[in-house]
Amino acid sequence: MLQQERHNQILAKLNLEGQVRVKELSQAFHVTEDCIRKDLTILEKDGQLKRIHGGAMQVRKNLHAINVIERIDKYVVEKKLIAQKAVKLIEPGTMIFLGISTVNLEIAKLIYQMDLHITVVTNMIDIMEIFKGDCKTLLIFIGGTFNRARDGFIGSMTIDLLKSYKFDLSFIGVVGIDIYDGKITTYDVNDGLTKSEVMNSSKKCYIVAESAKLSLDGNYAFADMSDFTGYICEKQLEDNIEKKILGYGLEII
Repeated sequence: MLQQERHNQILAKLNLEGQVRVKELSQAFHVTEDCIRKDLTILEKDGQLKRIHGGAMQVRKNLHAINVIERIDKYVVEKKLIAQKAVKLIEPGTMIFLGISTVNLEIAKLIYQMDLHITVVTNMIDIMEIFKGDCKTLLIFIGGTFNRARDGFIGSMTIDLLKSYKFDLSFIGVVGIDIYDGKITTYDVNDGLTKSEVMNSSKKCYIVAESAKLSLDGNYAFADMSDFTGYICEKQLEDNIEKKILGYGLEII
């Protein structure tokens, strides 16, 4: 087998499984472990994987799109599809939490358009703005310390206010989802701590994030996948990815 063919198969296996092991690759390709290590070194220099002890893992990106305004016009079609699925979970008369998230902004627009008779609690200013007009939806806004980059309120004061509530359902936007180590990330510690309090106060809690987030990372892990009720995304996932997520006990919508 030519080196390039081997490299292509290594990357295909990595995309399918998230990690590869030197010993297993050596046996599969009938070459020495030193040969595989050289392959992995070449692929790492090309930025196509990351070497770890005994093998390699996928390269996960951190786009550092910290400001909400940087993300609001990206993956718009996907976010609208996720929002359409999310609103179907909302029952009349319930109290839901919509955290700081451009996906939740789309959910809020649908709730307003459908004039749902529910209570929406949020800490995001753009979501609050949506409900200024007449509608059946009762809006409760959670204040605290204003974070301009997040377009909302996060931190200790916000967390103290959240402790007084019990939500039937909450939708949590995330920066990254790592199905291999089971960590859910965001960019900001205070944002993460605020999201954690929302989760503690919710009967059911769903990740709302386009599937591109499966290959992204933030800087702060605020939850484990198993802490959530489910994951709402815009499309059918690959079988191996779906199996991993289901293994954490999540519903996939």
